Amino acid sequence: MTVAARSVETVPSRLVDRRPVVPVDRLVAELVPPRHFTRESFDTFRPDAGHPSQQAALDRVRSVAAQLTGAGRGPRRLTLGRRRTPPPAVYLDGGFGVGKTHLLASLARAVGPQDSAYGTFVEFTNLVGALGFAATVAALGAKRLVCIDEFELDDPGDTVLMSRLLRELADRGVALAATSNTLPGSLGEGRFAAEDFLREIQALAARFEVVRIDGEDYRHRVFAEAPSTVTDGRAAEAAARTPGATLDGFTGLLGHLATIHPSRYGALLDDVALVALTGVTTVTHQDQALRLVVLVDRLYDRDVPVLLGGATGHAVFPAEMLAGGYRKKYLRALSRLSSLAVDGQAAVPLASARTDAAAVDEGAV
Repeated sequence: MTVAARSVETVPSRLVDRRPVVPVDRLVAELVPPRHFTRESFDTFRPDAGHPSQQAALDRVRSVAAQLTGAGRGPRRLTLGRRRTPPPAVYLDGGFGVGKTHLLASLARAVGPQDSAYGTFVEFTNLVGALGFAATVAALGAKRLVCIDEFELDDPGDTVLMSRLLRELADRGVALAATSNTLPGSLGEGRFAAEDFLREIQALAARFEVVRIDGEDYRHRVFAEAPSTVTDGRAAEAAARTPGATLDGFTGLLGHLATIHPSRYGALLDDVALVALTGVTTVTHQDQALRLVVLVDRLYDRDVPVLLGGATGHAVFPAEMLAGGYRKKYLRALSRLSSLAVDGQAAVPLASARTDAAAVDEGAV
């Protein structure tokens, strides 16, 4: 994303001043592939020759698209007393940045927005919270395909909820596709007493054909390191010179996220061209960290660059979180946040008016 500079510095808006109200119909209408993948398709996926599983995954997902869009497919019918071929259900498993989301978004785009619904796991659980279970089944049951990105089970309630939702959709002939960094049978491990819900987890796993994708993270980030930062002054200056930028203190924004339902985090970013944060430091509370993960996902979906102001070297998530049950969530967030931070520094005129050194010298006079 290219960010234009303001000719004159102004006071940027703040995310903490926003309290978006999101109509229910918007939640359903926005279940489409993220802006980040607008230009991507099966044809733009470049399999790594050193990892044949990438080409195999591309071929398999293409075949699902062909099955769902082929000539003579006709309307779905619920036929009583007659055995029907179950709809396809594929589960793309692999590490960070190997193209899983690219393939999932391409599949949804190939099937078309009228016949598919695309969202993250969290967006679907939030949808049930906003619409209610029956209304969610009715809305998604009218689709040919439901794509679930970043499939994760964080608590027993989500396990039962998603198991029931997928069962209802499959019974209606809806095809399923999902991505995750964890094999279906291992979902929930390390987060809660997974053995108590083993039947639900196994039921979920049994619904999917696992398609493994190997390879290196195309973002080439070192996950455990802090994303690159700038000084608070440079973050504030860039926000003041960038149309559509917001400027918030990191701690204040974390507190504000607690007052907004996660289903509204996307709307929180409406018309935002750059998110600048000052005082970025280590998140010490798990609930704040999980909300930050959701916000980072929405920023990444929308290609909103980020400037992180604060002392260089701060780890956003502490070592104990990166070693805990939500480890893969946090590593994904760091990968994406690092990418957005690089985009932010490349897109805005951080030193357009004066360098930090000049500012220091001026202050010393």
